[in-house]
Amino acid sequence: MRERKKLRTRQRISGEATLLFIERGFDNVTVAEVARAAEVSTMTVFNYFPRKEDLFLDRIPEAVELIVRAVRGRGADESPLAALRRLLLDLLARRHPLGAVGEGFEYFWRTVLDAPALRARAREAVEEIEGTLAGLLAEAAGGDAERPGYDHRLAAALIIAGCRAAYTQAAARALAGDSADAVAVDQEAVIRRAFDALERALPEGAGGGSAGSRMA
Repeated sequence: MRERKKLRTRQRISGEATLLFIERGFDNVTVAEVARAAEVSTMTVFNYFPRKEDLFLDRIPEAVELIVRAVRGRGADESPLAALRRLLLDLLARRHPLGAVGEGFEYFWRTVLDAPALRARAREAVEEIEGTLAGLLAEAAGGDAERPGYDHRLAAALIIAGCRAAYTQAAARALAGDSADAVAVDQEAVIRRAFDALERALPEGAGGGSAGSRMA
């Protein structure tokens, strides 16, 4: 019950913040104004969102959780790389906000690019996700993580670089005025090419070498 109440409070704060950001722009909204709209104290807002930027980039924890679930919950014959490919394609197919072309995708990318503080927080988030992924790859590799030629940190950095390329291209297409459907078609192709390249570039222990290899 308590966790559900906390989730509802978080969603209410996030929802009110989103409405204010859309109406007035990210830089023209204060945390105090978000608190008033959500009928909570400013301290409560900061308890859920340590920084104002986290109110806009409110799906960072969800992104981390999805990656953790995808890698740890993958099939017996599925590599972490294959699990991540499947996750990204599923998010895209469902038009999930984390799939780059969800509802309001053009507004999202334009706001991030126009606000230096948001760009900085987004870079931090990518670094946080990369660190989490490196830990997951090491965990999945078990004893193989220490073998010569395998570097779980490098593998995570390469995977994140491939994902960043796909999302950067989607943002560019969105800001150029392309439709969500057109961006989605292109995004799927980029994701597939990126992960095909990663399978060839990464050692078998990271999910490369053979498409179905599993880290053991």
